[in-house]
Amino acid sequence: MPTPIPRVLSIVVFLCLAWPASAAGELTLWYRQPAVDAKGAEDWNQALPIGNGRLGAMVFGGVKTEHLQLNEDSVWYGGPRDRNNPDALKNLPRIRELLLAGRQAEAESLALAAFAGMPENQRHYEPFADLTFDMRHGAQATDYRRELDLARAVATTRYTVEGVTYTREYFSSAADQVIVVRIRADAKNAVSLTARLRRLGDMGGRYSHYLDTVVKDGDRGVIIAGSCGEGGVRFRGGLRARASGGTVSVVGDNITIENANEAVLLLAGATSFYHKDPDTVLRQTLDRAGALHADVLTARHLDDYRRLFDRATFVLGGDSPAELPTDERVRRVADGAFDPGLIALYYQFGRYLLIASSRPGTQAANLQGIWNNRWLPPWDSKYTININAQMNYWPAEPCNLAELHEPLFVLLERMREPGRRTARAMYGAGGFVAHHNTDLWGDTAPQGLHLPSTFWPMGAAWLSTHLWEHYLYDPSNRDFLRRAYPVMKEASEFFFTYLFDDGTGRLVTGPSTSPENIYLLPDGQRARLAVGPAMDSQILEQLLRTTATAAQILGVDPEFRERAEAVRARLPKPTIGADGRLLEWREDYREAEPGHRHISHLWALHPGDAISPARTPGLAAAARATLEDRLKHGGGGTGWSRAWIINFWARLHDGAQAGEHLQALLAKSTYPNLFDAHPPFQIDGNFGATAGIGEMLVQSRTVATNPAEGVELDLLPALPPSWTSGRATGLRVRGGAEVDLEWKDGALTSAVVRAQTNIRFRISAGAAATEFLPGAQGGSVRLDGALRAAP
Repeated sequence: MPTPIPRVLSIVVFLCLAWPASAAGELTLWYRQPAVDAKGAEDWNQALPIGNGRLGAMVFGGVKTEHLQLNEDSVWYGGPRDRNNPDALKNLPRIRELLLAGRQAEAESLALAAFAGMPENQRHYEPFADLTFDMRHGAQATDYRRELDLARAVATTRYTVEGVTYTREYFSSAADQVIVVRIRADAKNAVSLTARLRRLGDMGGRYSHYLDTVVKDGDRGVIIAGSCGEGGVRFRGGLRARASGGTVSVVGDNITIENANEAVLLLAGATSFYHKDPDTVLRQTLDRAGALHADVLTARHLDDYRRLFDRATFVLGGDSPAELPTDERVRRVADGAFDPGLIALYYQFGRYLLIASSRPGTQAANLQGIWNNRWLPPWDSKYTININAQMNYWPAEPCNLAELHEPLFVLLERMREPGRRTARAMYGAGGFVAHHNTDLWGDTAPQGLHLPSTFWPMGAAWLSTHLWEHYLYDPSNRDFLRRAYPVMKEASEFFFTYLFDDGTGRLVTGPSTSPENIYLLPDGQRARLAVGPAMDSQILEQLLRTTATAAQILGVDPEFRERAEAVRARLPKPTIGADGRLLEWREDYREAEPGHRHISHLWALHPGDAISPARTPGLAAAARATLEDRLKHGGGGTGWSRAWIINFWARLHDGAQAGEHLQALLAKSTYPNLFDAHPPFQIDGNFGATAGIGEMLVQSRTVATNPAEGVELDLLPALPPSWTSGRATGLRVRGGAEVDLEWKDGALTSAVVRAQTNIRFRISAGAAATEFLPGAQGGSVRLDGALRAAP
């Protein structure tokens, strides 16, 4: 029997579950109908996501038939491979020679033959399973409401059929590693249903695909088993049911509950990627969860989730139609309405999604987070590391979810050995390298045959800058720096051999690309491959500078520091063209697509730190001109690109433009369930826009590369004019501090800085400025709107 719930815990859970909708409304997505389109067919982009970092579900909220589309983050097709092209190294000098000679077509043809991976593509992410259950009641419902409560990470479907009100709750518990579905009615013995665990994916229908076995699990459950291609993971999925006041039976693979007062379905998954014996682990997980009362499962889930979610709050003043369903609010914004409550909800939804898709011990969030229903998903639902995977983690540090960055670091560490092989095989270099994609196995060979993207060699370098960012937000954590430094050093060392002199004394990359963009040669020829695109030098300058600083802090490797500085000194610097824009390539070429979605040559503005209005006003002005030109030609057409633009404008301290583009993202690139629309769905836009909101509220940068020399804090640096009043708490900043802010009539009224270190903070807000030096163990200061100390 399940463990009885203790009386004290009962009170806590009752208070949580009885939290009135009016109080929770600002943190709730809700709808008046199931996730269906105008024709009544299921619409995945209206379903609601739940997840525990590893195990996720999209909940459709059907009345008669419910559907949970399921994912487990290690269910990828196929196993690890060495795809490095054996002809790459011997053809590298020739490709460079052709590029420098302007013989573009020959260089690109040779690169496609000699550099492409064998085979061309990496592995892809797959659906895990589908849980469906048919309710034994009528199909005509009234008082329907479907919602996702971000404060509790619980989805709920509630409706009335034939005078009986049914309530279903769904959550994915990180504490107990199960998805819980709890079904209740306000009449006795009114819950009857038949549930099945299958594997449908986007083929739909009634029949499972790509399963090896389905077996009964005692008299209350079923277990499915399958494998994912040659060398791929083996997986198990289990579904168990229990009922209060009714019966449970299993016939074939059908679990039937009859005449219950309450039913609980527990779903778990286990794979050989995590476990040598996934079958045993699956059964043990279900046994442990099954021994707990549903209220205890709920309480354990809430305690785990709120430990993360409750760290930060954000409220915008102004009129918001919280009485309207979320899909209607999104449509209103698309029609030109301003909805400050929806902006705050979107910010917290981004934080929710990161908690739900990336936890220590899980895989990194991929292009779709963990939610994917397609057997062959867009871009394979992999890790695109020429911006998209990195953007997923932009909110981790500033939005107070630092430990959720960990899966990205583990992925980067997994890439080191494959990356060493790629560095040697393709470039004859030490260190490790990755191109513009990787997968579950850390594959580092080039992906695909798309010349504007495939042969870009900066993936590992960019990812390695995330290690330094994590350290900057907690510079007291030397243990992490000691872990991060060898990865940063090895990523840097690749370039000591790989870079070459372009004939002007500069050290450049090549063959490379400015990710996914195409330029025009003087004769009008379209060119993809390049030597020394601006983004490469910007990433490498920051990597070498911060890695040398890390070595200095740790007191190691003086020879490496000297070499890193010598290489950094010879990198091309950001260059302003004749029209006042930053150059994207080595020469002042015209773009084939002036409004291209990637704006890679502004990397040093964001997420990099080398361009800022205060320190490099000339380069900042050129960045603004670049941004204005892209937008004039239709830039920002995808959700994630618009999210990057929000961050650019915030870094340029232009709150009006940042707010305008956030409004455009909500209006043009947001699905009814608030998922970001590339289109199709990509989660990076959600995360990028969430980070952009944080950048509007507070920005931080170190005075010098070493954070011990101080940190500058800029409060409300890019506040949109329409954000006249508001409050935010728990915003994390570099240097190891949290910031609370409140403002009215567009001006700061109060701030609190809580530091965990004794680093000096230089704080500014408009024309006001002050300094704060915490004690040896940290400390806090409360300031008024003029940055004067307040009681």
